[in-house]
Amino acid sequence: MLNQSEAELIKKLQQGEQQSFADIVGLYQDMVYNTVVSIVQNELDAEDITQEVFVQVYQSIGSFKGEAKLSTWLYRIAIAKALDSEKKKKRKKRFAFIQNLFGEHGEEQYNPVEFNHPGVQLENKENAAVLFKALKQIPDNQRIAFTLNKIEGLNNQEIAAIMNTSFYAVESLLARAKSSLKKSLKNYYLQESNKKNEHEK
Repeated sequence: MLNQSEAELIKKLQQGEQQSFADIVGLYQDMVYNTVVSIVQNELDAEDITQEVFVQVYQSIGSFKGEAKLSTWLYRIAIAKALDSEKKKKRKKRFAFIQNLFGEHGEEQYNPVEFNHPGVQLENKENAAVLFKALKQIPDNQRIAFTLNKIEGLNNQEIAAIMNTSFYAVESLLARAKSSLKKSLKNYYLQESNKKNEHEK
């Protein structure tokens, strides 16, 4: 449920008060951006999607009933838009690849985009890049649960509210995500070790 200050803010926004919208953006912009950049792993895309999230908030606030916390509602919009953006990008990549089959330049390379996450310290950047790359390989629902828990620091109850599922389903998703990531990271470090051994021969 909403706390009193949130409820007041939403009421003012529903009445068309512009300052309350600026207040909501100021309060939740970083939270939305951090969540989105963890999913799309591209800073420019994350900035665009963050703007889209708040445009939707502004347009949809009239239908917001206050049955969930404002932050829960914002997380839901942010995650849906981030996943939708990823799907569109995948479709574009597939189309580009099909076009490329008939082109002159051989196989197109898709290198992972370098991006900075506000919550990642510089000395951990390399390890974080490996983790984020591994996150791309696991199912969306596992990835969202893991991101909200480990990167956003939310508890299982909060994640259950955002994902519209049960506390125990979140526990299961987190356990499966950790297992999937372990396999993915093991394969990565195995490949890196093999590359190093080849290089040293």
